[in-house]
Amino acid sequence: MVVKAPTKSKTHTSDIMSSSELTFSIRPFEELSLVELYEIMRLRQEVFVVEQNCPYLDADGKDLDSLHVLGFENKKLCCYCRLLPKGISYPDATSIGRVITSQEVRGKGYGKKMMEAAISTLKMQYPDHPIKISAQKYLKLYYESFGFVDSNIEYLEDNIWHILMVKQ
Repeated sequence: MVVKAPTKSKTHTSDIMSSSELTFSIRPFEELSLVELYEIMRLRQEVFVVEQNCPYLDADGKDLDSLHVLGFENKKLCCYCRLLPKGISYPDATSIGRVITSQEVRGKGYGKKMMEAAISTLKMQYPDHPIKISAQKYLKLYYESFGFVDSNIEYLEDNIWHILMVKQ
């Protein structure tokens, strides 16, 4: 996999190629096109609100300060996550949030490739900061496969059980 991650400048656009079918783009909010923003919000609502039957306010203000990882298969958005700098979700750590893969591509390994790119980008941007995630509890083993450790803090968020996980 060839990885070109963004530099510390928030205005840098980056593309990551992981296969001939799947491409990633990592961009700050202000560089997203209106169509990309629409597709991100559509995919997040499709999975988090409709599929998981979890009505919640998705537009939480954190997108504005985040880097956005967009995964495309044949030019269609199929996976996504956002990368949050230290101080946005956690005062002492960076974070990965809104991790999502479209139902149509699940089982192809795209989520794994996206998480690897997300972790690599955060470690390059913020090498001295841990990464914390608010993981849905049923995905604990999935996130452990990337080196995240369960902090034994379990909580109900939007009526779904979550756990706080940390990667040093």
